[in-house]
Amino acid sequence: MQATEAQTYLAALRQWVGQRRADLGEVDTAILRLSPGEQTAITTDLTVALTFWKAINDRLTLLETTFDGGRVGPKEAERLSTLIHGRLDSNTSEHLSLPASGSLAVSLPEACRLLDSLTRTLQARASLAPGAAEAAQRITVLRAGAERVRDQLPLVPAGPERDGAAEQLARLDRRVADLVERARRGADVGGIIGPIEIDLAVLERDLIVAAAERANAAQDRADTKQQVEELDARAAAIRALERQCIAAVTPAPHLAIPNVRALGPVPAGAAELAGYRQRLERVSRALDLAHETYAAALAERDEVVGLAGAVGAMLDAMLDAMVAAQRPGEDVAGDLAALRSRLDAVLAQRPMPTVRARALASAYQSYVEAVTRPPSRPGRAHP
Repeated sequence: MQATEAQTYLAALRQWVGQRRADLGEVDTAILRLSPGEQTAITTDLTVALTFWKAINDRLTLLETTFDGGRVGPKEAERLSTLIHGRLDSNTSEHLSLPASGSLAVSLPEACRLLDSLTRTLQARASLAPGAAEAAQRITVLRAGAERVRDQLPLVPAGPERDGAAEQLARLDRRVADLVERARRGADVGGIIGPIEIDLAVLERDLIVAAAERANAAQDRADTKQQVEELDARAAAIRALERQCIAAVTPAPHLAIPNVRALGPVPAGAAELAGYRQRLERVSRALDLAHETYAAALAERDEVVGLAGAVGAMLDAMLDAMVAAQRPGEDVAGDLAALRSRLDAVLAQRPMPTVRARALASAYQSYVEAVTRPPSRPGRAHP
């Protein structure tokens, strides 16, 4: 090994040893946040990693002593090569071993690779490896999602839907448990988390959507029940209006007023409820038509009565004016009295014949207007 090569190698090795020591120090600090059982398992592996680190660091010290600032001759170069490729356990009292294994006779490069692997495993188990923090956070989110799904299951009505969701959750629980165990062993779980996240998100979304649909269906059913009560009350009022109309006028309209209760109870199923609401809409339109028809018949009666009253007031004013002017009006008064008597007799009938009443009221109005209209004056002839 040449002096320049040895210098580059030792500088890189010194930096690597410092970095590994810092990594193991972070793992040691992170262990304190774990449960006692987890601490025991990781502490054993951390002790093994620190033993490897110490053996590597001791060999680095020997290499730097032999290098002696760059004063490297053929003998020193041979010693450097021997120190690099020779067994580490030959010059240390520590036994380099992994759990459940015997002593490891390894060279410096092999020990470095092993320590790298051990460090990554410990970082992953303590959630310190690059990407491990993200994986640990995603696992935490998965567990929280699974618990949310578990809380939603009792809200699902008993039956195939709940059984299917419970079975899916059980499978996801097993997959999450396997994922956690792999992560504890230091495995790369990045490719496993994604599919579980998707499946859990889909299950939670389906349960949320189903719950929202059930809530909407329950609200629709409650609204439909309210609509039935309102239509039933309207139907009762319109029947009373029908009786009032039949008693008040003739000819009276005759329309079928539907019985809302004949539709039966409000169904629970979405499809059945939709059909039920359509039938309710037809009932509502029929009630609207009946209401408008009977109300119009009574309004016509009121209009005829009002017309007779207005014409009577006009007649009274006209007679007062004739008396004041000392104009004879016995014949006019007699005609109007006869018309008014006939009109009052028809208006007093129950039910009132609206056709005769309107005809008499129109005749009465026409006579009054004719006799109260000022006489026309003949126009002057132009020269």
